[in-house]
Amino acid sequence: MNIPSYDLTGKVAIITGGGKAKSIGYGVATAYAKEGANLVITGRNEQKLIDGKEELERLYGIKVLSMQCEGGDEEAVKATVKKTIETFGRIDVLINNAQASKSGVLLENHTKEDFDLAIYSGLYATFFFMRECFPYLKETKGAVINFASGAGLFGRVAQSSYAAAKEGIRGLSRVAATEWAPYGVNVNIVCPLAMTSELEHFKANYPDAYNATLKGVPMGRFGDPEKDIGRVCVFLGSEDAKYMSGETLTLQGGSGQRP
Repeated sequence: MNIPSYDLTGKVAIITGGGKAKSIGYGVATAYAKEGANLVITGRNEQKLIDGKEELERLYGIKVLSMQCEGGDEEAVKATVKKTIETFGRIDVLINNAQASKSGVLLENHTKEDFDLAIYSGLYATFFFMRECFPYLKETKGAVINFASGAGLFGRVAQSSYAAAKEGIRGLSRVAATEWAPYGVNVNIVCPLAMTSELEHFKANYPDAYNATLKGVPMGRFGDPEKDIGRVCVFLGSEDAKYMSGETLTLQGGSGQRP
């Protein structure tokens, strides 16, 4: 099968949660690197960032800026965006992927600290990055791709704080799509379902629940972080998607259908 090519040479994409791992963030980073985009990858684990930078630069001949950054820390986000402009002079795509949460805890057992974890690492991080990147996205008529989840769309059990953060991100994204459209900046949302190291851990520890989840996917498999999620993000950051904004795309093998 011929995969469509989007030449992103000279473009700059910020990907939060993009350190080297079997993860959606690194899958997206790989997809962008293959199209020639220079990258800024952020995360909390310094070694994963170093490893990701080394591999992406070695394999694809691009330049990667790795920044250890806690997205819920406003000053850290400002420093990351400042360093991005000092290094590359532009921002074309912002991808807000990073998120931490206390999943598996029922709502009545959640603490404020549990809730804060999801809101700060997800909703506040997305807000901070969007606000700080906007002046530069206006200059390039760039794109924002924010990550949400079926946990919020469909009310998954024991995902209250995570779902709240993700639905907040969807609301924020739709408002930004309206406000930023006159500047040529489009904003879209992706709700992915992919095979990651976290899902492998879930499979090993809760095989019955894993198999039940898999049975609910009409395509009979979980997505590939690069091919099924990353490639769609490449499209969303390209000129071909410029007339699309404010939309939520469920990349869940047919399990995310809704009216």
